[in-house]
Amino acid sequence: MGGIGAWQLVIIAVLVVLVFGSKKLPDTARALGKSLRILKSETSALRKDGETTEAPVAQPDPAAPQPAARTIQAAPGDVSSARPVEEPRGNSQG
Repeated sequence: MGGIGAWQLVIIAVLVVLVFGSKKLPDTARALGKSLRILKSETSALRKDGETTEAPVAQPDPAAPQPAARTIQAAPGDVSSARPVEEPRGNSQG
């Protein structure tokens, strides 16, 4: 006696159509399906992240040559365009 029967489901479906209108139901169902797909893909990505985080992280070699950085001179008063830039290898200016 505590379960929902077929007649109750039919009445609920008719009420949903009356409340939301038949034109909005396909769009609502499409949005719900899209949201569920996104949720499923995100949860599977989180599971994959959990499996791959145990891999060792590669450390940079301290003996490897590091690129030189220099600052481009900006116009007087213009500090927004001054930024560090990597110097190309083999072209060292003193």
